[in-house]
Amino acid sequence: MKKVLLLLSDGFEAVEASVFTDVIGWNKLEGDGTTDLVTVGRKEKLKCTWNFTVIPEMHISEVNVDEFDALAIPGGFEEADFYEDAYSEDFLDIIRQFDKAEKIIASVCVGALPIGKSGVLSGRNATTYNFVNSKRQKQLSEFGVNVIFNEPIVIDKNIITSYNPSTAFNVAFKLLEMLTSKENCNNVKKLMGF
Repeated sequence: MKKVLLLLSDGFEAVEASVFTDVIGWNKLEGDGTTDLVTVGRKEKLKCTWNFTVIPEMHISEVNVDEFDALAIPGGFEEADFYEDAYSEDFLDIIRQFDKAEKIIASVCVGALPIGKSGVLSGRNATTYNFVNSKRQKQLSEFGVNVIFNEPIVIDKNIITSYNPSTAFNVAFKLLEMLTSKENCNNVKKLMGF
């Protein structure tokens, strides 16, 4: 079984997290059955950007990276305190451990910013939120990242980044393809109506 760690911060965007739970879940039930997902956070309860509460299955302090095959990070809003958790040392350390082990790291929108802050994207290609005068893309470049401005999804070795919420499903499907196969991913897409 391939396990995905869905790393959640206070203020994350639910739609960006739900694509991972749904695509991995659909694969577990209707696809090749080889994937599972565990939600992880720094707190017992996390408040999403638009105010509903999520209870992660595991606390970040309990994570053993060796038990997982991939990491998924949804973005969120600064106004909802996304960066307080996402820029914390334990959050960044999880990212570093996954990259050191050359495991897949998939992010949506500003989920790329903690990856950049962790240092693992230094000198590599990536993207992040692409509107509001590219403020977030400028922030990503300040972490030493080669920002690709006009590509919706950028893959550099084991790291997938994307430039806004509209890319979320495609990131989740790319993660599934990398964990399983293109054929299996296309089957799950078809079953989900894509």
